[in-house]
Amino acid sequence: MRRRAILAAGAALPFIRAAEAANTTIGGAVTVFYAGSLVHLMDSGIGPAFDTADRGQFRGYSGGSFRLVHEIRERLRKGDVFISADSRANEDLMGPVNGDLITWYVTFAQSPLVIGYNPASRFADDLKAKPWYEVLQEPGIRIGRTDPKVDPKGQTAVDVLDKAERVYKLPDLSRKVLGAPENQEQLFPEEDLVSKLQSGELDAGFFYSTETVDHNIAAIKLPPEISLSAHYTATVLREAANPAGADRFIAFLLGAEGRAIMQRHGLDVIPLSFNGNPKKVPDALRSLVIAAD
Repeated sequence: MRRRAILAAGAALPFIRAAEAANTTIGGAVTVFYAGSLVHLMDSGIGPAFDTADRGQFRGYSGGSFRLVHEIRERLRKGDVFISADSRANEDLMGPVNGDLITWYVTFAQSPLVIGYNPASRFADDLKAKPWYEVLQEPGIRIGRTDPKVDPKGQTAVDVLDKAERVYKLPDLSRKVLGAPENQEQLFPEEDLVSKLQSGELDAGFFYSTETVDHNIAAIKLPPEISLSAHYTATVLREAANPAGADRFIAFLLGAEGRAIMQRHGLDVIPLSFNGNPKKVPDALRSLVIAAD
């Protein structure tokens, strides 16, 4: 059974503070699996702040959300918290068929897909002056994106091109820009894409806005009629080695300090949206959620 509740950001804070206060036992490392687009946020923002708050020791491991799901399912790595960039990733961990590896998740932030570009690229002036979909078809342009099989951002890039093709009535646009969805010439690990662009190995690439804000990357914002966003979710893994630490981490992430850090890193903090079985939510986090039948 699935229940869904939306909690306004302002109204969430008293409940979050209560959750934080309810679980004050300190200690232990908290291993957090998180979407690769959040590397700078986690390693330079949330992680150090969590450590300073003496709620435990943050240990982060980043990667494409779909790849992380595979590693969790196959028990290739053990963690306490899973933060994805797409709710679809959570579905592959839920239910008896997936061993009930998670039983709930909360959506807490979003970040639209944008086209980042290197200002030193010979295509930079065109990207500032012409329609982006024309420039991305120019001969010689080097485009980077992530693998849609392992990372939601890669799939979102494909979806945006497909949507632009329909909305703008531009037949075959996706193939002309991307080639095949799994065109190896354009696919890079999520953790490497920023550095490839900044080094000049790429002229342009598909990023979430939190990445372009964090890394001062010039970017083209996509218009509302075709815009698609990452929706970031958080949950405690059922097989967490440190469940109490996981509860403290999520309470911190969704609390006032965590939300402020996310906003500074370019994330759009949104009302909390709960999915899953509310009876399975840890006691220390239950007051974060207002569920309605």
